[in-house]
Amino acid sequence: MESFRFCFLMLTIAILASPALSDLVLSKVDRRIYLTSHIVRISSTVKVENAGPEKESLVLLAFPEQQAKNMAYLMATPHEGKGKVKNPVVALPVEAANPKDMPAALTFYSISLPMGLAEGDSFTFDVLAVFTHALRPIPEQITQADIQLVLYQDSAHYLSPYAVKVQSLSVKLPDSRIESYTKLENTKIHGSEIKYGPYENLPSFSYSPIAVHFESNLPFSVAQELVREIEISHWGNVQVTEHYKLIHGGAQSKGEFSRLDFLARPNVRGASAFRYLVANLPPRAHSVYYRDEIGNISTSHLRGDSKKTELLIEPRYPMFGGWRTAFTIGYGLPLQDFLYESDRKRFLNITFSSPMVELVIDALIVKVVLPEGSSDISVAAPFPVEQWQETKISHLDIDGRPVVVLKKTNVVPEHNQFFQVYYHFSQLSMLREPLMLISGFFFFFVACIVYMHADISISKSSASYLAKQQWEEVQAVIQQVQNIISRCLTTHDNLEASLRDLSRTGNIQACKAARKAADGLLKELSKELKPLLTFLQSSPSAAQVLPKVEELVAKERELQEKVMVKHATVVDGYEKKLGACDIENRVALQQQKLTALRQEVDDLLEFIDEI
Repeated sequence: MESFRFCFLMLTIAILASPALSDLVLSKVDRRIYLTSHIVRISSTVKVENAGPEKESLVLLAFPEQQAKNMAYLMATPHEGKGKVKNPVVALPVEAANPKDMPAALTFYSISLPMGLAEGDSFTFDVLAVFTHALRPIPEQITQADIQLVLYQDSAHYLSPYAVKVQSLSVKLPDSRIESYTKLENTKIHGSEIKYGPYENLPSFSYSPIAVHFESNLPFSVAQELVREIEISHWGNVQVTEHYKLIHGGAQSKGEFSRLDFLARPNVRGASAFRYLVANLPPRAHSVYYRDEIGNISTSHLRGDSKKTELLIEPRYPMFGGWRTAFTIGYGLPLQDFLYESDRKRFLNITFSSPMVELVIDALIVKVVLPEGSSDISVAAPFPVEQWQETKISHLDIDGRPVVVLKKTNVVPEHNQFFQVYYHFSQLSMLREPLMLISGFFFFFVACIVYMHADISISKSSASYLAKQQWEEVQAVIQQVQNIISRCLTTHDNLEASLRDLSRTGNIQACKAARKAADGLLKELSKELKPLLTFLQSSPSAAQVLPKVEELVAKERELQEKVMVKHATVVDGYEKKLGACDIENRVALQQQKLTALRQEVDDLLEFIDEI
């Protein structure tokens, strides 16, 4: 508080030492300060007279440097008297000025009058100045149960480089709960309004500091950054997408947050928090959505009429001082309501700022995405903005879509005015994407037809095809060899079975008959095997597997011979009427060799099968 008093003291010293600029006199000033929101609006009705012989066409407005830093919007218009028919407002030109011999503590703007003022002439105009971050929370930190108190400081006298004959000031507050306010001569309070004056015959640069400390639990909603993307589709839609990074700009919340207390008594245990925001969308807005990084947020309500579409959104949690949130809203608009044509050029006519009610935007970026092929692009904005162009690649784009980017800081609802983006776009360019789709599907189906009717197999005369065919023939022959060897082994098993029958029945003749039949079958199988081996020996593709096949055949023949020897030995023993033990002793060594050979044959069959 002491620092503010010191700043006011230094400002008072500086302006009292400043001389008057001209013979202009302000015969009457009626000033109104609206503190009913966290956006401070000062509306002044000024009547200026020329008391000198020279004609005057400029009127200067003076603001303290600190106040000028927070100024977001300044507009001057001719005053329409009460009871008169309201004509369309035509703003007077306002420019920054730098008059000589003025202190650095003051910032000046000049208003160009529609006609110069001769001696004795007068002109009345209105001035609207809008300020952001001009309300200071006192205390700066509060708990969930505390109310929010803010401090506003200004001057009871109208700060001007001209003498003022009569001036009055009224300060309008959100309600009548006032902690304290500066009391001067002719100060009155009526409910939620404080009136200072009238004050008469004030010299130039007259300054009388005042401070008002009052309760304000209105939403201090501040968008630290807002990115609006407006995408034009000549197929009938304007898609608007807005990305918000929001913060509660009031007194910082301290201590713990109890949701139970908040839900039980929200007006007491959360008076300083705001629970919802209202956006006034254009009429006929459709396909509205509200989401954040987690997903869709269902706590929103939409209603509309012929004049506007109102969207009420609730964040996922109540917003206390210093708390932040980020979300996205999007909606579509009918193209015919915002796109027009003039002088063979099309132009988009749409509002610049956010549709949110009473939202301060620290940094606003507006991106207008034009159709691919747009050229000769220009922008007409009602106030200065930074401007550059980008390119956006989207679906079915070749070169990308031109993007006009506009940036402005310290934006208030008064900036939500219409701006225009002019561009040239050929009607034939609209056929580009449909033709791309048609061509794409056409060539796709042609490729399918060609694929279905074309022979893409390997040529039968190629080396790879011949090698593959030869290897398949080798595989077939090897399979036949394996089948013959398997039949031979089955015959061996049958001979072993006849010996078991001999030991059980003693029928020597039946056993000899079985051996004779087996011997004939094995000879036939041997004949079938010879041409197969001859083919493998003559085929280059069988070079890898041929040694194993030959080894298999040799082992099987050796096994065949030993089986026949064992069979003859056993039959001979039965003919000589030897005992069973004697017969087993005679064939014991032979049986060991048979078992080993049979295992080798089985291993070779398994190895060849894997190849």
